[in-house]
Amino acid sequence: MRTIYFDMDGTIADLYGQENWLKKLQAEEKGLYQTAKPLIDLRTLRTKVNRLQEFGYKISVITWLARGVSEDYDKIVAKEKLIWLDNTGIEFDEIHIVKYGTEKQNIPTYMDNDILFDDNADVRLKWELQNGLAFDEKNILLELNSILKGAENE
Repeated sequence: MRTIYFDMDGTIADLYGQENWLKKLQAEEKGLYQTAKPLIDLRTLRTKVNRLQEFGYKISVITWLARGVSEDYDKIVAKEKLIWLDNTGIEFDEIHIVKYGTEKQNIPTYMDNDILFDDNADVRLKWELQNGLAFDEKNILLELNSILKGAENE
């Protein structure tokens, strides 16, 4: 069974588009994910991932917590991320919210040909070095269409 993983910040959630997002994170302000807009049409994404799940794909999230913040703030961010993801209406098979800098390619127990969508080029490269497929955030829906066509033809 193949899994498709989504990063959150900068990939499906627009954390970085918010005014003073970095200062707010460093000040450990609450609510950044309450105001984060989606970077992708969630209705279309939901339709595509539901279809992929019908073909046996698992749909999951691997996302980092903030860098250099307290453990208490990590808990706040994790809760806010879970609420944001719940509000997408997507039934994720797994959600991994991990410390900043965690090697994402080490999180799946088996990942041959698993797919990651992530805006971080270094993360994508490390993923690919472990026999995974990685794509940036720019054409998620187009890439999912391609994966769906392949699934339909199997």
